[in-house]
Amino acid sequence: MKVVVGLGNPGSQYTGTRHNVGFDVVDRLAQLWQAEKPQLKFQGQIQQVQADGHKVLLVKPLTFMNCSGQCVQPLLRFYQVEPVDVVVVCDDMNLPLGRLRWRAGGSSGGQKGLADILQKLGTEQVPRLRLGIGRPPDQMDPVNWVLARFRGDQQQQVQQALDCSADSIRLWVSSGLKEVMNRYNKSSDS
Repeated sequence: MKVVVGLGNPGSQYTGTRHNVGFDVVDRLAQLWQAEKPQLKFQGQIQQVQADGHKVLLVKPLTFMNCSGQCVQPLLRFYQVEPVDVVVVCDDMNLPLGRLRWRAGGSSGGQKGLADILQKLGTEQVPRLRLGIGRPPDQMDPVNWVLARFRGDQQQQVQQALDCSADSIRLWVSSGLKEVMNRYNKSSDS
């Protein structure tokens, strides 16, 4: 079983914000894989799909971003899934808008939802897909930046990044982390 955890904040006031790109990627995958209606379990919204011969859980923690581990840790324990079979999808201010970066593990890089998951799981060896949202303009509080919506002139680039993220996760499910890192990190870094 594979688990895709998209990070974000619940509630309509956060829909379409930079911080919710993880939720947006999970929604895109649910649409592509024709997932059934989500169930509420483990303080999250969960959809199970069959993709490329694998059971895949699509997860949106509903605990608010900074407490995402409260959903992920009991879910993995219940389904007996190892952290290496999880990908956490989150926003990253240190990447240009639309840039993807896959990593096998490491620190949270300041992303508090990812930090909570790593702390609750007791390991940094959790694959993650970071989706660039760009840096805030000078003098803008980073909290206000991540909770703001994308500008109209950014929408096409954001939609392309969401499509590319979903495609990369489909490759991760079918072919593994090494393959997806080779293909998507090279193309996104060029």
